[in-house]
Amino acid sequence: MADTNIPARYRVQVLDRSFRIVNALATADRELTPAELATRVRLHKSTIHRLLAVLEGQRLIHRTPQGTYGLGLRLIEMGSRAMRQLDLGQDALPFLQQLVEDTGETAHISVLREAGMVSIANVRGRWALSVPSTVGRRTYVHCTSVGKAFLAFLPEPIADELISHLRLARQTRRTILTSAGLRAELARVRRRGYAVDDEEAEDGLRCIGAPIRNYKGEVIASISIAGPVFRVQKSRVPLLARAVTKAAAELSAHLGYARPDGLAGKVAVS
Repeated sequence: MADTNIPARYRVQVLDRSFRIVNALATADRELTPAELATRVRLHKSTIHRLLAVLEGQRLIHRTPQGTYGLGLRLIEMGSRAMRQLDLGQDALPFLQQLVEDTGETAHISVLREAGMVSIANVRGRWALSVPSTVGRRTYVHCTSVGKAFLAFLPEPIADELISHLRLARQTRRTILTSAGLRAELARVRRRGYAVDDEEAEDGLRCIGAPIRNYKGEVIASISIAGPVFRVQKSRVPLLARAVTKAAAELSAHLGYARPDGLAGKVAVS
């Protein structure tokens, strides 16, 4: 039972300091000594030692034989449980709604399923003439913005293996039909930070997509907008891409991903 004699302000302060210690260990590239932790979170060494003892007792951190500290197994267990409880489609809805608010165009979340992209959530655009979308709809990887955004940011060996099994079927006169052409396009996607489907899957339709990452930095889905070419004009693509990559970065952060550079929604204009 909690000690009710401890002032609420002090209990909040202890929680805040404890979270700062855990966060310092989570963002470090190695285990840290108590002195290093004290410096990073700006606390006195005696305070650090008391909080470390409590956190270690709860298995939120662990102490090595060398006297340094790292994250504990309980955090891994809690993280795994949280990931099992996560419903990406449902969690993505506020981000899709904001993306529609920012761009006016229909927004989607798609995941890779058996060499195809499958829509798991969408919000229709606010224009009278907007692109309809259905949850469960399956599209190609090689000619869609969600597919290219997903493929471009996979580890190279995995991407190469997937490309070797793709059927590069023609959808329009703009569809990429060779593995070499697709790899060149994926290199452009990586440089820009987003993918464009420039009437490659459907005539008259232009889409912009960006990857979504989980807490380990792995690409798990793509987010995109889709609209008619007269509205999603080429001159507007960089501006719209900023909104898409911003939504991707915010959703990724919601899933626990921390960018190494600390930036969100960075877009290279090409």
